[in-house]
Amino acid sequence: MTDVVSLAAELLAIESPTGGEGRAVDFVSRWLISRGWNVTVQEVSPGRGNVWASRAGGGVTLSTHLDTVPPYVPPRLEGDVLYGRGSCDAKGIAAAMLCAADAMAARGEDRVDLLLVVGEEKGSDGARMANRLPATSRWLINGEPTESRLAIGCKGSQRVTLRVRGREAHSAYPHLGASAIEPMLALLPTLRDVDWPTDPRLGETTVNIGTIRGGTEANIIPGECESELMFRLVGDVGVVKARLESWVAGRAEISYGSYIPAQFFHTIDGFETTPVAYTSDIPLLDRWGTPLLFGPGSIHVAHTPDEHVSVAELRSAVDAYQRLVSALLPA
Repeated sequence: MTDVVSLAAELLAIESPTGGEGRAVDFVSRWLISRGWNVTVQEVSPGRGNVWASRAGGGVTLSTHLDTVPPYVPPRLEGDVLYGRGSCDAKGIAAAMLCAADAMAARGEDRVDLLLVVGEEKGSDGARMANRLPATSRWLINGEPTESRLAIGCKGSQRVTLRVRGREAHSAYPHLGASAIEPMLALLPTLRDVDWPTDPRLGETTVNIGTIRGGTEANIIPGECESELMFRLVGDVGVVKARLESWVAGRAEISYGSYIPAQFFHTIDGFETTPVAYTSDIPLLDRWGTPLLFGPGSIHVAHTPDEHVSVAELRSAVDAYQRLVSALLPA
């Protein structure tokens, strides 16, 4: 049987930022084919694609993503901790799923599929394409770092761009222009005064002021300023939009970007549960079955230079995925 830590380290050694997942896709595909899986690589864009591995189908799909955020951090094992980019988000999870599915197949359980997608960290183009595949599973166990607890649900997200337009002029004669930056700087701090929705299970709606861009030169009155916001949703996005528009009250233009709804997931007795604040590919994979969300590692260290997962938790996840599948499938 393959050691999950060794497999995870091999995956971590392959640099695969979003858009550059090709070598990781090839590695996983070859690993699965060598073990007798029926493998389909669905091209998402040239040189990269989703990996779908199956046997009989009709049961449970284990799914996570192969892409990581930059910059690349090579793997290293220090004591009982595996470090490296993707160790918990989500190559360590992928390795645990691969080992779990292969162990079940070796025992004759052929109703488990694997779906390893690209693009999750930036736009989820892989999941959008994967939802076009002829999926047959009734259950989808998606992998994200939940600290080995089943997620009861996750917050959604809504990207928003605010834009203020001014009038450019020479900075020596500011009365001839109208700054676009100053009204934006006055507007943004009052975001904290808005009564955003709450949910007893998922908690509070939160908003992050992610970027501010404006102006061209220090000696030019800025003619345009924009700010990108990210809302983490706990309910109806319409309520958030209505309160946002009331707050802006014509002081800025509003453009709405990508939206993922808040969701609630299936849980199983015997597993600890928790809500999570981040989004996943689950809303984009609705053809793959009733969703569950589970994975080793903590989101608190994902996307950081010290991203890591404990060896014990990684090994425990191989067993946990098998127990989840067994609980979902009829004997």
